[in-house]
Amino acid sequence: MWTILKIELFKIFKRPRTYIAFVAIAAIILLIQLALYLDGESYLQFMLQSLEGSFNIEGKVMHGYMICYLILQTLLIHVPLLIALIGGDMIAGEANMGTLRLLISKPVSRTELLIAKFTATTIYTLMLLVWMAFLSLLLSITVFGVGDLMVFKSEQIIVLKSSDVMWRYFAAFGFAAIAMTTVAALSFFLSLFAENSIGPIVTTMSVIIVCTILTTMDLPLFNQMKPYLFTSHMLGWKGFFDDPVNFNAIFRSAGVLLLHIVGFVGAAIIVFKKKDVLS
Repeated sequence: MWTILKIELFKIFKRPRTYIAFVAIAAIILLIQLALYLDGESYLQFMLQSLEGSFNIEGKVMHGYMICYLILQTLLIHVPLLIALIGGDMIAGEANMGTLRLLISKPVSRTELLIAKFTATTIYTLMLLVWMAFLSLLLSITVFGVGDLMVFKSEQIIVLKSSDVMWRYFAAFGFAAIAMTTVAALSFFLSLFAENSIGPIVTTMSVIIVCTILTTMDLPLFNQMKPYLFTSHMLGWKGFFDDPVNFNAIFRSAGVLLLHIVGFVGAAIIVFKKKDVLS
């Protein structure tokens, strides 16, 4: 199992396209940080213009914690596409190169092979999030410093003390890891049904878009579906920035995402064990 995992990781990181996600995330984060460094005050005035007449805001507001929160809101929506680039290629890529039949002829069960491939995909996903955390949080703190974090909700503004923020970010990235692994599991499952990675990647993003639309539309039928859609729970990381934190809701969302991961991987194993591999 460990040998297969090492081989799969080697396959992932020998492909030049694997590094597209790391470069894209770095470019986006650095551009956001540069823009806020040069013109952050104007952006801050725009955000606070409705409050200036009612509140007297003092102290440093645009700091590393605030910038990281803005980056997470912007970037975690687009990261699923970068993860699908790898997850959708794990099986479909082998079929496209004609090596899938050779793989299953080795003295390794199909279940072991599939678990090793998904574990490699998960490791890639976690490395991507660690890279994102390093740039968005640690680099922002280094450049902009720290301060009390203002979180703008639809009906309220929450102010979190600087000493009470760091653990929330660690927890938020941990939750994001579960959410992004769900996307990896979906794209991994869909890669079983194609011989070209483009199909699973496009299908994964289409599923996410459709489910997101169902999540956001306030209709009776869709409201009944929302608790069971994984897209309804992917932004659960924001719950760590409530005061007080509703841990029950966060754990419930994490549980739903974990059930989806188990469901997608379990379905992939069942399908792959019965699949007639011709390529």
